[in-house]
Amino acid sequence: MSRILIIEDNEQVRQLLRMTLEREGYDIDEAEDGRSGARLYRQSPADVVITDIVMPEKEGLETITELRKDFPGAKIIAISGACDYAFAQVYLDAAKNLGASYAFQKPVPRDQLLEAVKKLLDED
Repeated sequence: MSRILIIEDNEQVRQLLRMTLEREGYDIDEAEDGRSGARLYRQSPADVVITDIVMPEKEGLETITELRKDFPGAKIIAISGACDYAFAQVYLDAAKNLGASYAFQKPVPRDQLLEAVKKLLDED
């Protein structure tokens, strides 16, 4: 069974992502910031990482950069809930430039998220 690591500081968003993905049969690991997310990934790499961008401790762009450097094959989806759309888009574009395969504005449409996860898993 495929395992997905959700790195998200907002507990409600993290729970929503967990429930959505568990309903599709995925195993889920969770982290509330980039530092603990990177640690979890190092201990046991997930098949896909979904990371928020704006977080305390270690933010998502730094986390994406670290994972890409140490694990070039890491499959990453970035999400951002920045209040200003243009500001969020800058973050999402930066995430893709740093190695995220997909980047979505929150709230992420369920079907788009699931399609992105499936496509990443099908790459193997």
